[in-house]
Amino acid sequence: GDAGTAAPTTDTTPSPDAPDTPAPSPQETTPPAEGSGGTPLTATADVPVGGGVIITAEQIVVTQPTAGEFRAFGSTCTHQGCQVATVADGLIQCPCHGSRYSVEDGSVQVGPAPEPLPEVPIVVEGDQVLRI
Repeated sequence: GDAGTAAPTTDTTPSPDAPDTPAPSPQETTPPAEGSGGTPLTATADVPVGGGVIITAEQIVVTQPTAGEFRAFGSTCTHQGCQVATVADGLIQCPCHGSRYSVEDGSVQVGPAPEPLPEVPIVVEGDQVLRI
């Protein structure tokens, strides 16, 4: 009978702050494993519900039609190529000739724009909206 003589092995779990795993250096260009990578556009907190923000450098408008739902569209009006200027009352608005687009799907709500705004693929990671 030596069945009961083995010592219980309870210490095999490494502690969460074990120094064996080196932290990745900030110079590495590999995106973090938990994220899909992408271009950060804006913080989720900066996008009002029912409205949006225009990222002029990227020519993208990011909207939040309902709480927690984010969409992004190209910010170039499909009428004559102006940049949309404001997002309010559920509409993305172009200042040149009064075109209005839906914050939900970029569809034309008020002309003269002939086409909807093109959707831009995005992902929300933590509190950031990223272009993918």
